Amino acid sequence: MNKLRVNPQHARILPVIVISQFCCTSLWFAGNSVMSDLVSSFGLNSSALGHLTSAVQFGFIIGTLIFAVLTIADRFSPSKVFFLSAVLGALFNLGVIWEGNSLTSLLLLRFMTGFFLAGIYPVGMKIATDYYEKGLGKSLGFLVGALVLGTAFPHLLKGATDTFLWTSVLTTTSSLAVIGGLLMVLLVPNGPYRKPGKGVDLSAFFRVFRDKKFRAAAFGYFGHMWELYAFWAFVPVMLETYNKIHPQTNFNIPILSFLIIGIGGLACVLGGYISERIGVKRTAFAALFLSCLCCFISPFIFAVDIENLFIAFLLFWGIVVIADSPLFSTLVAQNAVPEIKGTALTIVTSIGFFITIISIQLISIMHALTDSNSIYALLAIGPILGLMALMSKEGEND
Repeated sequence: MNKLRVNPQHARILPVIVISQFCCTSLWFAGNSVMSDLVSSFGLNSSALGHLTSAVQFGFIIGTLIFAVLTIADRFSPSKVFFLSAVLGALFNLGVIWEGNSLTSLLLLRFMTGFFLAGIYPVGMKIATDYYEKGLGKSLGFLVGALVLGTAFPHLLKGATDTFLWTSVLTTTSSLAVIGGLLMVLLVPNGPYRKPGKGVDLSAFFRVFRDKKFRAAAFGYFGHMWELYAFWAFVPVMLETYNKIHPQTNFNIPILSFLIIGIGGLACVLGGYISERIGVKRTAFAALFLSCLCCFISPFIFAVDIENLFIAFLLFWGIVVIADSPLFSTLVAQNAVPEIKGTALTIVTSIGFFITIISIQLISIMHALTDSNSIYALLAIGPILGLMALMSKEGEND
């Protein structure tokens, strides 16, 4: 079994990165957990919900593009980039509580929060790759697991909004982000495997895709992302739909949403350990194949009049839909040029999140046009293409 090749003095590094990542990525969906309060507090109409949600995603995409083109994560100390991004992201997140906000200012604030998340999530992965040469799949499993919990966390907070003011949710997440940034910059120096970039390399954005194995890993990741965020976004909708079809059920949707999404954090960690035994690519392939099956099964599960079975299915889907994410990031990092590894991770992440907007919008449009639950089978498009990329000659053993 491969073991982490890291100096014993750096034993605390991974826990610090994981905690920092969780604290800072809680900014991502902080606005979603209080969306109804924003609508009522600022007199917005219901259409603002989708706009505010998309603003964060677009901000992240633009941020990652700029970070990638300027090779920021490779030219500067990643821990300092992480810290600065965390502080600025926290400030823009906190700005939402200002009473004088309009829809325009709220959109800008959420956009800028997403923008600086580009200096948190992919940069956090870059920091991990600077410390772990072997066993990278396991270390990134913990890291992405923290992101998953950060994603699910607002659903748990939503259940507490009846007790606490909605502004406290934003204050709490901003405070956590600053704490996470401080932990990173104070406790995580530049890693032993870091190879600083030499300067702005505008060709890096295209150069990373010249390697065949890198392309296969990236395309596998893109297929995975087509399904992932659309599934997460529609978990509450799926639960609500089942409630309507089976009136005798009475799901606690926020708590169940937290569990279904949050269980993926454990899946990321477990997938990392499994990958050390059977290989990173094989583990990623298995998870992507199983989540693809879930997409095809999903239209039929709504008709099952056994609510525990329905929840068990969604929990299983929540496991396999994310288990391959850190593994694809591992494959991308392993097949990237060391000097632009951070840029490569940022580029692939950026494109992946752009794909999530397309799939989310597609499912949203289909959901508005039809009551059929067959729309979720469309999520299989991404996994199918991802599996094809992994099976191609370009994706042969790394």
